[in-house]
Amino acid sequence: MKVTVAVLAIVGVSTAIPVHSVLRAQASHTVLEGAFTEEQAKRGETVYSTSCASCHGPALAGTEMAPPLTGKSFLDNWTDTTVNDLFQKISVAMPADDPGSLKKEQSADVVAFILGNNKFPAGKTELASDSEALKQIKVVAPK
Repeated sequence: MKVTVAVLAIVGVSTAIPVHSVLRAQASHTVLEGAFTEEQAKRGETVYSTSCASCHGPALAGTEMAPPLTGKSFLDNWTDTTVNDLFQKISVAMPADDPGSLKKEQSADVVAFILGNNKFPAGKTELASDSEALKQIKVVAPK
């Protein structure tokens, strides 16, 4: 019984953390405004292929062991969060077999690749690898 309560407490705290960061998010831009460059997304494709595709699949469609990184499922999970939330997830927890092994620039490149595959437009400025800058960009559903 004590183990069950402890597990539920941990799960409750861990699920509250992303919600708390979403509630504080005061982003001034959205991913619809061109948050990354096409060149950056191409670099991200290379990193994704070597570090992410084995779990999330080569087409970002997800597998039994990892969620899809495109389409409705992706948007359901990430809409109304900031790009920093996605960046932090990749930077800290991915790849699953070697968490935290990607450099910040590589994580930003992977985020750019994911955003591009979700049909968000590329822009003229690369996506930063700075958390404060990424907190200013909100993930919104395409129109």
